[in-house]
Amino acid sequence: MKFSIVLSTQAAQFQAATFKGDLETNMMRIAELGYDGVELALRDPKLVSLDELERLTCLCGLSVPAIGTGQAWGEEGLSFTDPDPAVRRAALDRIISHIPGAVHFGAIIIIGLIRGVIKPGVDPVQAMDWLVESLRECSTAAFQHGILLALEPINRYETTLINNANEGLELIRRVGADNFGLLLDTFHMNIEEPNIEVTIRQCGSRVFHFHVADSNRWYPGAGHLDFKSILNVLNSIHYKGYISGEFLPKPDTETSAKRAILNLRHFQGS
Repeated sequence: MKFSIVLSTQAAQFQAATFKGDLETNMMRIAELGYDGVELALRDPKLVSLDELERLTCLCGLSVPAIGTGQAWGEEGLSFTDPDPAVRRAALDRIISHIPGAVHFGAIIIIGLIRGVIKPGVDPVQAMDWLVESLRECSTAAFQHGILLALEPINRYETTLINNANEGLELIRRVGADNFGLLLDTFHMNIEEPNIEVTIRQCGSRVFHFHVADSNRWYPGAGHLDFKSILNVLNSIHYKGYISGEFLPKPDTETSAKRAILNLRHFQGS
C-alpha cells in the first residue's frame, strides 16, 4: 500500500490538514518520515505555481495522489448548492480550474465541503438537483482529460448533504459518470456507518481515494478503530489508491505524522 498525508498549500482554518506552512520544509519532512505522497489541500490553483510544486515533489521523491478543494468552501463560501447562481458558477469554475494541476500530477480531484449545505429556505430536492447538475458538468470536463473525481461522504455535524456511503452511491447513480466515485474517510464512517468494513466492501471499485484518522480524529492508532481490519478489507476489494492521512496535528504535527506512518506500516504488515 502507498501512504500520503495532507499538506495545505496556504494558510487555512481547516484543522485536520496535518501540515501547514513552508512547503519545501514540510515536503522534505513528509518524505523523511517515509510517506510515498502528499495530498495537496489547494484552495485556488492560481495561488500556487505548478512548476514550483513539481520541483518540490521531485526533489522530495513524493507523488501527489489527490487535490483537496474544501478550502474554497471554508475560506470563501463557494458551493454547488448555494441559492445564488453566481456562487454556484464560481464553485464549478473553481473545480474545473483544478483539472490542469490534476493532469500534471495524475491526481484525483476531491469534492468535499465545496458541495455545500442545504441553506435555510432552500428545498432539499432543489439542492440535490443543483449538486447533481454541478457534478455532471465537472465530471464531463474532467473525463476529457482522464481525471477522476471523488466525493467524500461527510458526517451530519459538518454538512446536510451526503453523509454516508449509501447516499454517495445513490448520488453516483444519478450523476452517471464513470470517472465519478467516492472518497471514504474513517473518521466520518465511524460516525455515520454501522460497520466500516461492510461499507468499504459495498462501495468496492467506486472507492477512488481513502482518508484515515482515528475515532477522535487524531492519527491512526490514537483511538479505537481497527486499522488492521480496515486495511485488510481495502486489500480484499483490490484497492490500488493511496491511504491518505487527514487528521488533527495532535499532540503536534511531528508526533502525529510520525506515529501515523509507523502505525499504518505496522497494521499493513501484521
